[in-house]
Amino acid sequence: MENERRGGEGAVRRFQRGRGKRFPPKPVELGKEYDVEVREVSKRGDGVARIQGLVTFIPNVKPGDRVRVRITRIGRKFAEAEVVSR
Repeated sequence: MENERRGGEGAVRRFQRGRGKRFPPKPVELGKEYDVEVREVSKRGDGVARIQGLVTFIPNVKPGDRVRVRITRIGRKFAEAEVVSR
């Protein structure tokens, strides 16, 4: 019993993959529309806006554009959107 408490011989260790990482709920919903201002351009050439801190990639826009977008994809750390109106 002493060895088991200290992690010595005979002790069983269990590792659970990915259990420690929790991603908070996203501030956007799939299919919903949001008004955003494009602030920068990504390496791929998409416009980048932030919706309550969540990076959102928008094709065919440039910095300074104010557009209404619809969310088309939500990833762990980003979202993708399409322009609905300018």
